[in-house]
Amino acid sequence: MTRYVGMAPPEINDKLGIATARIGGGTVLSVREDPTGFWSKALGFGFEEPVSADLIGRVVDFYREQDSRGAVLQLAPSVLPPDWDDIRARYGLEPGSYNVKLACRVEEFWPGDSGLRVTPLPAGAALEWARTAFRGFGMPEEGLAEMLAGGLADPGFHPYAAWDGDMMVATGNLLVRDGVGSLNAGATLPGHRNRGAQSALLAARAEEAATLGCRWLVAETGLPARGASNPSLNNMLRAGLRPLYSRRDWIWRPDTA
Repeated sequence: MTRYVGMAPPEINDKLGIATARIGGGTVLSVREDPTGFWSKALGFGFEEPVSADLIGRVVDFYREQDSRGAVLQLAPSVLPPDWDDIRARYGLEPGSYNVKLACRVEEFWPGDSGLRVTPLPAGAALEWARTAFRGFGMPEEGLAEMLAGGLADPGFHPYAAWDGDMMVATGNLLVRDGVGSLNAGATLPGHRNRGAQSALLAARAEEAATLGCRWLVAETGLPARGASNPSLNNMLRAGLRPLYSRRDWIWRPDTA
């Protein structure tokens, strides 16, 4: 998230009102003009410094200083303190949706395939990749696609695409760090779903991660409601990724505290 948001071109940074900071060992990201509310996130807390009322207060102060319209705080359940309910009430943090974090050893991954062609992202195709990802996610592209494309310049990223002929129809990215391959940005255009694009993209990125010396693969996706299904989660489970924990989002808005 830091790479995607923090490497936007200067004109896009100004247009979207982007600001980033490190607080208590975690990352706080504000994209003030993001109409989706997705990109203003605070995450990675509880490891360098315990989660406390003081820490959350500093996070909230950052968003107030940026005149943010809202933000999502993401904290692993293992770092929540016993007085978390009191802390979140103090700062008006409302419960949001759940995401599930998954992982597996590289050698435990089961490859998938597809009739679609999958390749590393060609040079010069970063903006096309970003636009395809946003269309797959059902998000508006203006400004945000340029932001996402800027992040692909980070050398730790290894983006892939699936193609139907010469048309890019699905995306997936791999972040390699400290022997871990993070699978992210998996999206498929609506008209090309159920053709194995994401299974094939998972397989291609897992192979790349193994080649680069990764020992683990990690990913996350939305946890479906009881009785519902999330195709992204199903693809990951079939590939060998296993749930580690579910994590609830906590929503801050300036008018709630």
